[in-house]
Amino acid sequence: MTDARSGLSESRPAGVVFSCTVGNLVGVTPMVYTVFGLFLIPISTEFGWPRAAVSIVLLIIAVAGALSFPIVGRMIDRFGARPVILTGNLLFAMSVALVSQSSANHAQFYLSYALLGIAAAIPSSVSFTKVIAGWFDRNRGLLLGFVGGVGNGVGAAISPVYVKMLLMTYDWRGAMLGLAVAIVVIGFPVLFGFLRDPPKSTKKAVESTDGMTLAEARRTGTFWLILVAIAMGAGCVTAVFAHVIPMLVDRGIGMDKAITVLITFSIVTAFWQVGVGYALDRISKPWVAAPFYIAAMAGLLLLEYADSYPLLLLAGFLLGLGLGTEYGVLPYFLSRYFGVRHYGAISGMVYGVVVLTQGLTPFLMDLNYDASGNYRLAIAIICLALLLGAFLLTRLRPFDIYSVPATRAGQNV
Repeated sequence: MTDARSGLSESRPAGVVFSCTVGNLVGVTPMVYTVFGLFLIPISTEFGWPRAAVSIVLLIIAVAGALSFPIVGRMIDRFGARPVILTGNLLFAMSVALVSQSSANHAQFYLSYALLGIAAAIPSSVSFTKVIAGWFDRNRGLLLGFVGGVGNGVGAAISPVYVKMLLMTYDWRGAMLGLAVAIVVIGFPVLFGFLRDPPKSTKKAVESTDGMTLAEARRTGTFWLILVAIAMGAGCVTAVFAHVIPMLVDRGIGMDKAITVLITFSIVTAFWQVGVGYALDRISKPWVAAPFYIAAMAGLLLLEYADSYPLLLLAGFLLGLGLGTEYGVLPYFLSRYFGVRHYGAISGMVYGVVVLTQGLTPFLMDLNYDASGNYRLAIAIICLALLLGAFLLTRLRPFDIYSVPATRAGQNV
């Protein structure tokens, strides 16, 4: 495919998709959240801390990210994604390496994770979805799902195995350094070689002149429905994601089986993120996401109460459907309802709140564990939150209510 007006070849958009996918693969979800359960017990054992004192770092990352995302989004809107993301990849790797040098001093340990949260917000979904939404209009949902789903999903499937291998040879500090090396060695060359900002001389630029500002978006009920529904859903299911291994190990399930359940969770999240994006390109009804919140609730109950290994794998599958839906619909909803001109600022605020819930809920789960020795109260509350999130999704209007008109936006790649 060649755009006669710009001389762009098909290879450049393909390279952009590839680079954004790899960028997500070495981003905060696979490299921090997915493997957190593998570090939780070794760190708490070495430092002699209760689990909540360790898992609060997820809340610290979330607060740092919530404060950073709006700034990162505005920087990308102003300076472009490429220089911001390249710098962010290096800073993120350095921040992960810094965590490996932590001591049992609470202030130092928490400060290192705060810096990690700031750095991780730069080469993040806010940045990569801005690039994809700017490059593509037709098939945008499919490509957003592919970049996020395959990137985060494959990364989340590989990273636990990689960390387990490191832990067999090194302690948790060596494993953390291994993650830092992977982030920069895998991520930076690909991002440097293939990542490009959306062109300004094609029809894609027409859409970039349209869309609501953050202030205009905040005045719509749709903005708040999306924010609350996705923040609750993603926050709750991500908390479960971070605790799959501790939950199963506490029940006497072997580490290998627990990791397989986690990998199942990750792979389904990846592929269903692509599937839900494909569906949204063809069905302008946002409520189609609601049933998968219910699927996640069923998966959580199986994870806690099922006795057989096949049912535990089914639990991972159902939870993956829920998390894949939540990750897949958010960037699509934001770009369709509010346009892409100010996507960085709008998504920065929304992702900030989402990440804040993703940090708070794991901490609350471990507070519940430290107080009761199990996660059952937390599980009940998460189930209720998923039901409410599903209901809120049914209240969203079709995309063409608020989206930029096709006659103005044009039909792109």
